[in-house]
Amino acid sequence: MPDLPHSPAADRNKQPILDVLIRILGERGTALEIASGTGQHAAWFAAAMPRWTWQPTDADARMLPAIASRVAQAALPNLRPPLLLDVMAPRWPSPGHAFARREEEKKFDAIYCANMLHIAPWAACAALMQGAARHLRAGGVLITYGPYFEEEAMPAPSNLAFDEDLRARNPAWGIRRLEDVVAEARRSGLALRERHAMPANNLLLVFGF
Repeated sequence: MPDLPHSPAADRNKQPILDVLIRILGERGTALEIASGTGQHAAWFAAAMPRWTWQPTDADARMLPAIASRVAQAALPNLRPPLLLDVMAPRWPSPGHAFARREEEKKFDAIYCANMLHIAPWAACAALMQGAARHLRAGGVLITYGPYFEEEAMPAPSNLAFDEDLRARNPAWGIRRLEDVVAEARRSGLALRERHAMPANNLLLVFGF
């Protein structure tokens, strides 16, 4: 798809992430993806998990046409057109869109968010956890992916350099401490259920009620 925005990192990590998703998710369900970006993950996961309905979203309205084009090219019945969704908004998705009217159809079996927390203000973490608590079905999971600093682990030099670069670009950005993220989840009634070490010094975390 040369005409669409392309993330080399998303291309590299999509299969390792999928391998974990297949192990931790049930046979079927509905997933809400936060910060879909280029839509590469959404298309890859929906193709590999045909019994999962995948709803991509992004806070940047400029990305929605590219995601929509990727969805159209994928031509998968379980991959929905993208919606505008800002985690900081009091209601998901953002004004101008709506999930199905019945309350039970606003719930998801999984909410997936990759590489957002370190390129957003810290307040986005609380917003993500609160929104996930509102929109997860009983037994549902919030899955986050990205780099984290851990209290009892020596940080990788590449993550230290990445964190320094992020903070130079925007003081509100930066790699988050895992313990802080877990504490924020707990305030919304979510607990860390699983921690998976991933390539390139990333972690995949699974939160649930």
